[in-house]
Amino acid sequence: MSLSGIILTILALGIILGGVLMLKKSAKKFDLTSEQLTKIKERNEELDKEERAEK
Repeated sequence: MSLSGIILTILALGIILGGVLMLKKSAKKFDLTSEQLTKIKERNEELDKEERAEK
C-alpha cells in the first residue's frame, strides 16, 4: 500500500473515531421522575402481557 493510502486510511479512522467520541460526549441521560418510571414499567408490563396473549 502506498504512503498516501496509509495516510488516507489513518485520516478516515481518525474522523470516524472522533465522531463517535463526540457523539458519546454530547449524549445526555434522561432524568426521569419516579412517576414517569412507574408509567414506563406499567406500559412495558402491559405490552409483555399482550405479546404473550398473541402467542
